[in-house]
Amino acid sequence: MKILIAEDEEITLKTLELRLKRDGHEVILARDGREALSKIEEHSPDLVISDIMMPYVSGLEIIAAIKENYPDRKIPIIILSGMGQEDTVLEAFQLGADDFITKPFSPNELTVRVRRFDMMKAK
Repeated sequence: MKILIAEDEEITLKTLELRLKRDGHEVILARDGREALSKIEEHSPDLVISDIMMPYVSGLEIIAAIKENYPDRKIPIIILSGMGQEDTVLEAFQLGADDFITKPFSPNELTVRVRRFDMMKAK
């Protein structure tokens, strides 16, 4: 599965990348929201994992752009959020996010959540 990760914290980005590659996925990295939108257009990922708070374009804006620009592709979106962002997470779901993971999180939790979307895609 081809997964785009949009995350501005380098340590989190590298951790996600290593885990997802170890799980056998192709990984595309974006260090801010503007880069993420460009890479979504360029690479057509099967899944997007995005932080909410990023430079230039927020994770919420990424959700809205995906839902508006690629309605037929039905790209699943997992949002990463810090503790205490409940209102923002609810807004993310209203915009069309499919799942969220609260930071900090376990790499095993990430694997399970991504695998769920991989299995849905295979059906």
